[in-house]
Amino acid sequence: MAVERNADARWEGDLKRGNGHVEFGKGAYSGSYSYASRWESGEGTSPEEMVAAAHASCFSMAFANTLAGEGHTPDNIRTTATVTLDGLDVTKIHLKTRGEVPGIDQAAFEKHAEDAKVNCPISKALASVPEITVDATLDS
Repeated sequence: MAVERNADARWEGDLKRGNGHVEFGKGAYSGSYSYASRWESGEGTSPEEMVAAAHASCFSMAFANTLAGEGHTPDNIRTTATVTLDGLDVTKIHLKTRGEVPGIDQAAFEKHAEDAKVNCPISKALASVPEITVDATLDS
């Protein structure tokens, strides 16, 4: 079953003095972005933060699915994705995940996290990123 999702973005002006607005999720998110929000500490979001949000949420879902497929339905999975932008290239994405999963040990948790990292659809879409890492901690 194919599913399509979309986002709308508008940019006005040149790169350094311009500004943009993005909306997605059927109105779930609407916000600004700019040169300052991307490369400095200005207000608003950035394309890299949106990639991080997509990756963290997709990974968490894929991880939960992988665990449940092995008979270990998680109570919760929490993931932070950190996207590194170096110049004009995304050079690294680090996934830091924690979860509460009854009946599993740390080694199995890490194994399933690695599997989810490789097989999450967003990880696959981001295959050109030189380094995608995951740090997985099982909470008891």
